[in-house]
Amino acid sequence: MLDDIKKTLWAAADKLRANMDAAEYKHLVLGLIFLKYISDTFAARRSELAKRFADPKDEYFLDGADANEIAAELEERDYYKEANVFWVPEAARWEALRAAAKQPDIGKRIDDALTLIEAENPKLKGILDKRYARAQLPDGKLGELTDLVSTIGFGDDANQARDVLGQVYEYFLGQFASAEGKKGGQFYTPASIVKTLVAVLAPHHGKVYDPCCGSGGMFVQSEKFIEAHGGKLGDVSIYGQESNPTTWRLAAMNLAIRGIDFNLGREPGDTFTKNQHPDLRADFILANPPFNISDWWHGSLDGDPRWVYGTPPQGNANYAWLQHMLYQLKASGRAGIVLANGSMSSSQNSEGEIRKAMVEADVVEVMVALPGQLFFNTQIPACLWFLTKEKTQRKGEVLFIDARKLGSMISRVQAELSDEVIERIGSTVAAWRGDKEAGTYEDIPGYCRSVKLEEIGQHSHVLTPGRYVGAEEIEDDDEAFADKMQKLTEKLGEQMAKGAELDQLIRQKLKGLGYEF
Repeated sequence: MLDDIKKTLWAAADKLRANMDAAEYKHLVLGLIFLKYISDTFAARRSELAKRFADPKDEYFLDGADANEIAAELEERDYYKEANVFWVPEAARWEALRAAAKQPDIGKRIDDALTLIEAENPKLKGILDKRYARAQLPDGKLGELTDLVSTIGFGDDANQARDVLGQVYEYFLGQFASAEGKKGGQFYTPASIVKTLVAVLAPHHGKVYDPCCGSGGMFVQSEKFIEAHGGKLGDVSIYGQESNPTTWRLAAMNLAIRGIDFNLGREPGDTFTKNQHPDLRADFILANPPFNISDWWHGSLDGDPRWVYGTPPQGNANYAWLQHMLYQLKASGRAGIVLANGSMSSSQNSEGEIRKAMVEADVVEVMVALPGQLFFNTQIPACLWFLTKEKTQRKGEVLFIDARKLGSMISRVQAELSDEVIERIGSTVAAWRGDKEAGTYEDIPGYCRSVKLEEIGQHSHVLTPGRYVGAEEIEDDDEAFADKMQKLTEKLGEQMAKGAELDQLIRQKLKGLGYEF
């Protein structure tokens, strides 16, 4: 049911896009969905309060209050704040905007509504993107888009509303990433990759950090994991950073929608030169940094304390990201990072030396090779690095998992890891770490193997799983080779004889038509 709603909404919204670039249109649509959500949850809370004020059995009962007194009480902001509901001024409420949808100044009205909401809710300051008055949509299209978003029903149940909105928002993020292609991948990591990171790390408590958070997908999947395992959102605190201002806003809205408390820094900023959380030591880090960035270096980074294992090459940021993550981890913390496959084996410009130092310091825990075509924005093969500062189990070993053949195609150009595959990877790592509930770990040829650091050193500290896990075992069908060969030879003889007969028949037919050989 919800899937049908999402697809119908996307088809309708995409139809209204006209000639506008998906990258620009994305912010108009997602901003309106956010505005509709906070207005709906405000209205639901207001309706709930009105009922409670009139109920003699309720602690909020207003004994003897007249209509004006009740109306005044409904405007008290504390009632909304205590329920984690954003305060929405009357002029910014959705019904007022919906009523004016066909007016030529609807863009300005939406911008004004967003300005009012920001003024009343400090947490949203600088987050809401006020670009509607100058949007390059044909006449009437913004009004049609407003009418379309009006059809999204979030209901009176705040938790259900949050879930519906969150799913719609996430679906639209994915669709926009697909529509934008290469550019879209800068703000969106495919869900199956995020789920795999979450399944291995199990971030259920403490501080969760993503230094290149895009639209916040890592945090959303962490939230889902926590809830699925009986925990509460309050068990974790969220820290993030993002350099792109518009993507930074998308992340903040994505988290605000779900009622997740977050700290994305005071402003968008480059993680290397303007680290927003320099003193943070995280329990879990989940990140998908942009691959192979060549223009990341700045002179101020020379001698930076983060470069514990060696100064990263100025032409590629991969090993800067890995060392930044390790630096921001607490002693018992774990990090999961998506990187290009080249990071596992490159030896140019000091990368091989840094990788060697990391392996010998025993901070590399698990390496996972991923299938191709998982990303919207690149065909570069990718892998997952799992790092930890202090191993409590399996000291002096690294677990290698080769998942390259485990992808499922979901479209002509897009693959994903199924939930079963993700669970298998998560269970394999848990068993390897010694989790009693995960069973006993065993090496499986072609899939996984636990390798001592000495052996990795013999391979020049290359961390490509395919080099260590070996070939997949072929099932024995109990048929002797000689017998099988005889059958195949007989089959080939039959087919060659049949081919000769057909050749002779064709020659006869052509002869009848006057052709000579």
